Amino acid sequence: MANKSRSLARERRHTRVRKQLFGTTQRPRLSVFKSLSEIYAQIIDDIEGNTLVSASTIDKELRESVKSMKKSEQAKAVGKAVAERAKSKGISTVVFDRGGFRYVGRVKALADGAREGGLEF
Repeated sequence: MANKSRSLARERRHTRVRKQLFGTTQRPRLSVFKSLSEIYAQIIDDIEGNTLVSASTIDKELRESVKSMKKSEQAKAVGKAVAERAKSKGISTVVFDRGGFRYVGRVKALADGAREGGLEF
């Protein structure tokens, strides 16, 4: 039961944060989701309802390279990858959506990696 209420609490926090955040075509939303073993990042245009760019630890290109890394290092690599892919699509500024997770650890590492990759938020 503890797991269920914990995930529900995160979903509630995410809903609360999403009332304020909205990704436009000019400034899409960088959404983060983390499970116990993986981390995912998507850049979303909420007006169109499309995912423009995504990266995760299960991507074919990243899977092998992140296998030997620590989780926070994996998150940083995913952040850099999503920033790289966004740059190739002409996206430079985003709104950061931490998905109801606290801005520490892997979520912060992903954000730092995205900033290093050249995204502004």
